Amino acid sequence: MFKSLVFLLGVVLTGCASNAPYAPVSDRTRPPTVTWGYHLVRPGETLYSIAWRYGRDFQELANANKIRPPYTIYPNQKLSLYTPAAKAPAPTAEPRPKSSTSKRSTASRIKSPSPSSQVSGPAVVSKSGVQKTSGPIAWQWPSRGKVIQYYSTTGQVNKGIDISGKLGEPVNSAASGQVVYAGNGLLGYGRLVIVKHNSTYLSAYAHNSKMLVKEGDSVKAGQKIAEIGSSGTNREKLHFEIRKNGKPVNPLQYLPKK
Repeated sequence: MFKSLVFLLGVVLTGCASNAPYAPVSDRTRPPTVTWGYHLVRPGETLYSIAWRYGRDFQELANANKIRPPYTIYPNQKLSLYTPAAKAPAPTAEPRPKSSTSKRSTASRIKSPSPSSQVSGPAVVSKSGVQKTSGPIAWQWPSRGKVIQYYSTTGQVNKGIDISGKLGEPVNSAASGQVVYAGNGLLGYGRLVIVKHNSTYLSAYAHNSKMLVKEGDSVKAGQKIAEIGSSGTNREKLHFEIRKNGKPVNPLQYLPKK
């Protein structure tokens, strides 16, 4: 009888744990445990989203895999995560595989903008498709709400800021740039938009109810790119991040004071 009760209690506790619909904040904000190795590309991923996941600079990841602009990748392609900062074990390490010849995923392609389609603002697009900095970025607030959770590298780690909002309220691009990811493939971010502003800075807008842009789109500062929602979290809000050379920085050090 006692063994039966113990078994029943274990089943109940397991069931309760499996009902949690969202990953904890710590799962989203802390980097993956992988520091070197390989990543197998899944449909819908881009070089930028993979670099974002591992906290790497997209150019560093591209160089490690000899990928040139517009940084097209393919499903089932094996990307090396080896970088100068993350020394790989040699000589028994598996050799870097060649790119898969499987059918390209349309969601994985980042189209190179034409020379005439320059992004307005401080970032301009070169013929190679790489945006270069021509001056400081004039950052704008992505939404009108109040900050409800601040950037933090200790305790409850948060790689950006959380801004309050109501369902359907506008999410605006914080600066001019190009959309390099629009999807829901990153755990804990829900519907996520990533904008590349130049070769140094990217920004991200998470938990959207709707995404109004697609990969490859050029956007202007203040342009509506999404609507506030609660995808991937338990309340309606905007999670906003800025990354410099692949590393998260405190957005409040870049945004104008309210």
